[in-house]
Amino acid sequence: MKNIELKSLGIAACFLAASNTMAQQSNSLQTDAVVVTGRPIIEANEVGASSTLSTRVTDAQVRDLGALDLAAALRMTPGVQISRYNEVGSYDGNQGGSIYIRGLGTSRPGSEIKTYIDGLPVYMGLWNHPLIDLLPLNGMKTISVQKGPDLQSSGNNFAAVNLESLRATKEGVSGKAGISFGSYATRTAQGSMTGKLDNVDFMLAGSHLESDGDRPNSDGNLDSAIGRIGLAINGHWSIGASFLSVRNKVGDPGDNRYAVSSSAIGPYPFSNGVARNKSSTDMFSVSARHQHGTWNGEFNLYQNRGENNLANDAAWGTFKSSFEMNGFRWKESFSPWEGGEVTAGVDRESIRGDVSGPHVGSAVGTPFAFNTAGKADIPEFTLLSTHLGISHGFRLNDQWLVRPSIGLRYYDSNRYASKTAAQAGASLVSEQLTIYANYVEGILYPGAETNAITRALPMAFAANNGWDRLKPSEDKHREIGMKWEATATTRIDLSVFEDEISNRYVWSGFAAGAFAPPASGVWSNSFPDYSTRGAEISVQHQLGRDWQMFGGLTRLDSSLSNLPYLPNSAISVGVNGKLFGYKLAVDAQHQSSMHSMTWDRGAFAPGKVDSFTVANARLAYPMPALGKGGEIYIMVNNLFDAGYEYNAGYPMPDRNARLGLTAAF
Repeated sequence: MKNIELKSLGIAACFLAASNTMAQQSNSLQTDAVVVTGRPIIEANEVGASSTLSTRVTDAQVRDLGALDLAAALRMTPGVQISRYNEVGSYDGNQGGSIYIRGLGTSRPGSEIKTYIDGLPVYMGLWNHPLIDLLPLNGMKTISVQKGPDLQSSGNNFAAVNLESLRATKEGVSGKAGISFGSYATRTAQGSMTGKLDNVDFMLAGSHLESDGDRPNSDGNLDSAIGRIGLAINGHWSIGASFLSVRNKVGDPGDNRYAVSSSAIGPYPFSNGVARNKSSTDMFSVSARHQHGTWNGEFNLYQNRGENNLANDAAWGTFKSSFEMNGFRWKESFSPWEGGEVTAGVDRESIRGDVSGPHVGSAVGTPFAFNTAGKADIPEFTLLSTHLGISHGFRLNDQWLVRPSIGLRYYDSNRYASKTAAQAGASLVSEQLTIYANYVEGILYPGAETNAITRALPMAFAANNGWDRLKPSEDKHREIGMKWEATATTRIDLSVFEDEISNRYVWSGFAAGAFAPPASGVWSNSFPDYSTRGAEISVQHQLGRDWQMFGGLTRLDSSLSNLPYLPNSAISVGVNGKLFGYKLAVDAQHQSSMHSMTWDRGAFAPGKVDSFTVANARLAYPMPALGKGGEIYIMVNNLFDAGYEYNAGYPMPDRNARLGLTAAF
């Protein structure tokens, strides 16, 4: 593998030298490229109308981080932790590619975090948690990380991530394409195109990513396509349609703490190292939008079908899951009086599916019901929620404005009791400084996973196991912070927060239900209440005209001592600049030791990963002959060859490189 690294670096050096010669020759035909130094790590922290905090990452940060998936794109974002097994591809049969926000999202099946594309839900509906590989980065302009519940943005979660697709902003057609290759036979090909012609706008993007991986069976193969078309009917109304199609194949290299077996049928407490995962989704949506002065609104109707299938998985054997999600989202915003804003909306989501596996053929509650294969339909779970938010800006003087806000969201489920959540916040705003505070009640409903897991492991659950008698989990979120433009070149963001989690729903675990005594597992809201407190601080600074710097620190502390994916401290730094005509982006991350975990939502049995420091670098040379934004680059991951892991037993690759070329028009 070292030989591969040296070969890749040698080839890269030759290409970069050649690019310098080519660029000099092209100067006789074109002017020098204008090199823009973008912000490293994140674009900005933003405070919404409800005084809630989100962090925005753009395609520029994704490029400079060399990220191929969502977890890699957010690995440096303050407040975000990740898990992963492989360099390319997220093994979604377990936690081989996940994101966690301030200690939220730390159990499976189910998750406190939901993921969206253009505001529409895209996740594994049947198991009620995100699948990273269903969320392609190519074709996306921004990623917004919602740092806690926000009732006016989305419901039925404690935190969220929303990817916003590319949009044409001016007349004409533009696009870009890129290829790369590197260590472990990693190869990528990506392209996107946007256009606006009179009253029609469109976007189309596709990508292919593949790698053999650094360990046996750590390969990944990801294919995606996304598109959208819109029609402006008149000055007030527009309609649109979009699609998403994703196909993935990923291997699990295995937990190196356990013996390897080539014939596992699951469930066993060791990794067999030959497990395979296939995931896919096909989504279609139609929309209508309007803008009448200060009154604007949008209605989206969507359907999403997908699969997540496993072969030779240590926990599940050969197991298949399919899901269908459909629903709508309707949101209106208007200003009925000067300085006031009212937001209201209705969301509906319906999920159903089926599972098939080695034990599914037995009835739930059958003792020792191993190895009776079958298929089971999972009943429909529907959640309807309505929300209302009101805010008003009071001008105190020429420098200061205060904007208080209140909001509600009401939930109605076809399986569980109705709930209402409240929200209140206030922001004190000047040109240089924003001080904000909020209190939000997050609600998280049990989903189809509560029924699906009883069918997957019928020998582990009592026939009357209580999946249909659960209560929604709750999060009382409090936060206070500030955004300060300290100088024309320096931004400082600071926040302190607390999440109090109650009624977390759990099941009693496989071992307890399957063996001691058999078929006795139950669902309940018995998990102990706990809280997580923390603080985030970040500094963005521009040094001269050519260099941008970022530093971020996150501190986390939970009353639950073994809560996974919650390091006490995490530091991320980034530097972007120009060096002798090249563009240089360097990032580094330090993370203290933390627990990691496998799939059991019941009693935690986490492993522990040591603290680590890892750095990466990207060096690019602008190529005017390849269009605006055209370049040749080399990306070096794990620059100093650190030994580290996000999941216990899954070491990350040592130093590796990738060489790429980007063209644009």
